[in-house]
Amino acid sequence: MLGLFGLCVYRFWITPLASSFRVDEAVTAFVVRFGAGHASLRVAPQVPQSIYYALPSLMDRWFGFSEVWHRVPSILAAAGAALVMAWIARRLIHPQAGWFAALGCFAMSGINAEAVDARPYALGMLVAALCVVFLIRWLDEARVADAALFILFAALLWRTHLVYWPFYSVLPLYAGTRLLKKETPARWRDVAFVFAVLGLALIPVALRALELMRGAAAHVIVPPPTLRNLVYALKFGFVVACLPVVWLLCRACKWPRTILPASSAMLLLGWWLIHPVTLFIYSRLSGNSVFVSRYLSLLLPGAVLGTTFLVSRYVPGRHWKSVTLALGLGLLLFQADWKGACPLIHQSDWRGAAASLSELGDSRIPVICPSPFIEAKPPVWNPGYVRPGFLYAHLSVYPVPGRTLLFPFEPGPEAERYASELIAGPIGPAQRFAIYGSTKSARDWRHWFAARLPGWTARSLGPFGDVDVVLFERPDAIIARM
Repeated sequence: MLGLFGLCVYRFWITPLASSFRVDEAVTAFVVRFGAGHASLRVAPQVPQSIYYALPSLMDRWFGFSEVWHRVPSILAAAGAALVMAWIARRLIHPQAGWFAALGCFAMSGINAEAVDARPYALGMLVAALCVVFLIRWLDEARVADAALFILFAALLWRTHLVYWPFYSVLPLYAGTRLLKKETPARWRDVAFVFAVLGLALIPVALRALELMRGAAAHVIVPPPTLRNLVYALKFGFVVACLPVVWLLCRACKWPRTILPASSAMLLLGWWLIHPVTLFIYSRLSGNSVFVSRYLSLLLPGAVLGTTFLVSRYVPGRHWKSVTLALGLGLLLFQADWKGACPLIHQSDWRGAAASLSELGDSRIPVICPSPFIEAKPPVWNPGYVRPGFLYAHLSVYPVPGRTLLFPFEPGPEAERYASELIAGPIGPAQRFAIYGSTKSARDWRHWFAARLPGWTARSLGPFGDVDVVLFERPDAIIARM
């Protein structure tokens, strides 16, 4: 099974390593290069609030900048999380269920994405899993060392990402269930003391989170979620694919059914459901929606372990190896991308888009660059915005030739006035100019300029996933090239 796990790691996680950064990964590179205290980050003070940045900083210092080395910490964290989840499955579900849980990680597109993402989410999954491991070990044997390690990793979790706070409600629920069912040598006062120490360790993070919450509305990028969004976010695909199959096998082969312990159900199903449901309620009530797939990534290990837990009801111990082998082979045959040597996982080819501009061979071409960040609004944004800066972090990673003309996140009166000035200024006498940005931004400005520059042609140099480069040319420039 270890060889099958390694093959899945190679195909799902290692082969996309060299693909282009998506825009949030460019922010990681920006923080690593210019520091968390860079003045431009004041507009988004939540961005550098993570212990994660120490890891790509080490990679950058030891090996230099590259997409691969910046992503290595996430791959190691995801692999570590999968192996820790295997331990949890063996302890709480069945001694033979560990590899099923580890391979189940590759059935989750979210885990596959975060494993190849230079962002904190894979690290968050590992820290959460280690937190659970040491909570289980402490409740099993009441050893002080396990309690201390539980407090350490639980205290680090919120410091990995500020949106992970709902996970903390899962931990006392599990501990309380074990106490009520007398499944632990730990006493009530011991549990109360440990969680009180954890609470004290979290006070500085909580104060910082509350301070940042006052400006949260300026960073909202999605509308409040609907019930349909919640159901989709809960990632029922893995359990829907597995549970009917093992149920039919159980019925057909007359396998005995297993009794599932209530304390394990409390932990594993709570890990799966509580985090997204809490963020759903918070987003609906506050109006500051944080219901974004990457912010919900902490539920993914819970979904894998919860599915393993539900499947264990119908799989006898002697058949776990066969079921696990079928899962691993099925993933490699039907879910792995075998079409290319370097499959894209994020569908954001900023590197390719920047390269297409370089291939034009025009060092003077005006390049309109709408910011990909919602914070890029007047008065923070202005045409003279000083670079390098957070609002254009991607330009620090993938620079473009020519004269870059900085535009805000979305069109508005100030941006349109500036664009009109450009038509009368550097764009008017130019033979061509380009728009380099997200697909939506490039499309919006393409329509705006096309309406005001009759006779000019516009064509996309892509495709580059959800990034686009639109080249505008004068008719006489096209004739001259022919």
